[in-house]
Amino acid sequence: MKFVIKRVFAGLLMLAFFELAGASPLPAQESGEELAKKLANPISSLISLPLQLNYDENFGPGDEGDKLLLNVQPVIPFALNEKWNLISRTIVPLVDQQDLFPGAGGQSGLGDVVQSLFFSPAAPTRRGVIWGVGPVFLLPTGSDDLLGAEKWGVGPTFVALKQIGPRTVGVLANHIESVAGSDRRQDVSASFFQPFLSRTTPKLWTYGVNVEATYNWKSEQWSVPLNLTATKLTKWEKQLVSVGGGVRYWVETPDSGPEGVGVRLLLTFLFPK
Repeated sequence: MKFVIKRVFAGLLMLAFFELAGASPLPAQESGEELAKKLANPISSLISLPLQLNYDENFGPGDEGDKLLLNVQPVIPFALNEKWNLISRTIVPLVDQQDLFPGAGGQSGLGDVVQSLFFSPAAPTRRGVIWGVGPVFLLPTGSDDLLGAEKWGVGPTFVALKQIGPRTVGVLANHIESVAGSDRRQDVSASFFQPFLSRTTPKLWTYGVNVEATYNWKSEQWSVPLNLTATKLTKWEKQLVSVGGGVRYWVETPDSGPEGVGVRLLLTFLFPK
């Protein structure tokens, strides 16, 4: 698993380099701009497969640990009727981590899957607000004791946003409480809050900033990375893709958490109707 994640990491770096250098550009047209804006909407009616690669370091009291995390995040919308959609958003984490705390060693494999379902009106409100609400589930799929919580969890999730011209502004939030699982592991009680802002240009670049704040109610600690990203909508042969990356700065971390600056790479496959 460690080998696979690192090969994917190297491959994404090479793809990002060639695409950002101008390979296989997509003509700047209205349909392209609309697709780029749909990518900025977490609950758009667009099938997509985002791959999000994060690298963070300086874990542990001696700042010796590091973590490579590849989030595979398929988004699949379903039309329930003319007025309502159901959007499935899944996060499948593949992890390679080393020395997160003294004596931890290294682990590679699958983390816990998070599944969100949003019930969303097919049309925005009269004020142009797009929103969705539904349940979120934590699935104990971790392949190692240190890669998962070994708990089943459930809670509410919510997203609301507005797109004004080339700009998208909104917030996504959820809260997960454990309801079953291993008695030897600490219960899960965590709130996630993600305000986001992005701007899409006529040349199909999207510049974004977001905060991914998580509060652990059991340890009473925050994890708060600030992310700055830039992505470009383009085409590989006949496949539409968005490729880019950015940096993240850890504003607040739990004890022995990551510190300083991390790296994020983004690759999204689009499947418009």
